[in-house]
Amino acid sequence: MTRPQDLVEAGLSASRSRACVVLARHESVVNLRWARSTLTTNGETTGLSLGVVAIVEVDGGLAAGSVTANSVSLEQVPDLVRAAEEAARREGPADDAAELAAGIDASADWADEPARSTSADLAVLAPRLGETFAAATADGIELFGYAELSTPTVYLGTSSGTRLRFAEPTSRLEQTAKSHGRSRSAWTGRSGTRFLGTELDAMDAELRRGLAWQAHRLDVEPGRHPALLTPSAVADLMIDLYWSSAARDAAQGQSVWSAPDGTRLSEQVADPRVTLLSDPRWPGLETVPFVTATASSAYFSVFDNGLPLGPVRWIDRGALTGLVSTRRTAAEAGLPHQPMVDNLVLEVEGGAGSLEDVIARTDDALLVTCLWYNRVVDPQTLLLTGLTRDGVYVVRGGEVVGAASNFRFNDSPVDLLRRVQDAGDPEPTLAREMADYFPRAVMPPIVVRDYNFSTVSQAS
Repeated sequence: MTRPQDLVEAGLSASRSRACVVLARHESVVNLRWARSTLTTNGETTGLSLGVVAIVEVDGGLAAGSVTANSVSLEQVPDLVRAAEEAARREGPADDAAELAAGIDASADWADEPARSTSADLAVLAPRLGETFAAATADGIELFGYAELSTPTVYLGTSSGTRLRFAEPTSRLEQTAKSHGRSRSAWTGRSGTRFLGTELDAMDAELRRGLAWQAHRLDVEPGRHPALLTPSAVADLMIDLYWSSAARDAAQGQSVWSAPDGTRLSEQVADPRVTLLSDPRWPGLETVPFVTATASSAYFSVFDNGLPLGPVRWIDRGALTGLVSTRRTAAEAGLPHQPMVDNLVLEVEGGAGSLEDVIARTDDALLVTCLWYNRVVDPQTLLLTGLTRDGVYVVRGGEVVGAASNFRFNDSPVDLLRRVQDAGDPEPTLAREMADYFPRAVMPPIVVRDYNFSTVSQAS
């Protein structure tokens, strides 16, 4: 296979435009899937895509056009570049036009081969899976799950001299347990950068505990109740908040962060103990530390490719201190340039302990395991609707006393951050709804008052 770096250099050499960006993405993936406590499939795949952004001069300014293709050979690269140049000429002047960044130090590992995932990376799971399957079968429990290690390596080159490389291994492990004729169902998930093998032991204990809690059913009427949200449930809500934090949308009056005179930056929007941040070098959840974009949007600009990413506090001690911006949207709104980073961390000052510790000090709440099918109802308030799944439990006097039904909810993660009562320690977690798109989250369990469980749901 042709080296990704060679494809990048070939694309830049073939360019005839004002400026050019070439982004190669090599990805190798290994996975296991199981159903009814039996391994069903396993796979190992490798792919390579090449994106070319051509920047050309047109009447009125600069235009950008992009083309992306898979499995490109060196001989095909010039045609891809020509196609990107033609696409740029068809576009009008770009409203985010800027000169490409120059003077960026090349990655020391630019010449290295792509990082790879292999079946050996899953070897630590195999013995424990077999043991877990045997114990589940003996106890009449069916296990359904998925394990994946994906390792993308990106190579970014620009006509202004930028040469950057980054490998981003991402592990994902999730499992559902069903028992008693599938009348009980519990789910749990983990994310990280590699498999340790011990995750399955903790997950199995967690699932069995949930199935046992479901032995006693309690009727709980819909309405506003105190809620104890697991890190997974918190992650889904915070990711929706994060993806609704574009500076351009806020400045144009189209988001929850809009104000009559611009944006709500510096406004107290959450409990003063709350901080929401991103950091591409967060230990254990490292992510690409520079801008990579083959298309411009409210979140990214192709003209910003290669610019460094650093730690950002989106909400700092309850105050809104950051909105996602490109260089152009930041300049237009008079804001600092803060591109999106592909991880998210929520901290609550004074929060301490595990989920079990938070349960022990909670007098009355509904414990929500995970959320599903979340959708934005009103961007101006960031009102979401969605479903609970696989276990809603009743906490009374510091103990789980039984299981309630599942519910549809209608609530806003922005409002939720103003209603925080208690929290535990942040931990890496897997968002149930957003796992395919945003696996890097570090969240605490939190207790909030008046969570709006609007109607009973028949979801299992």
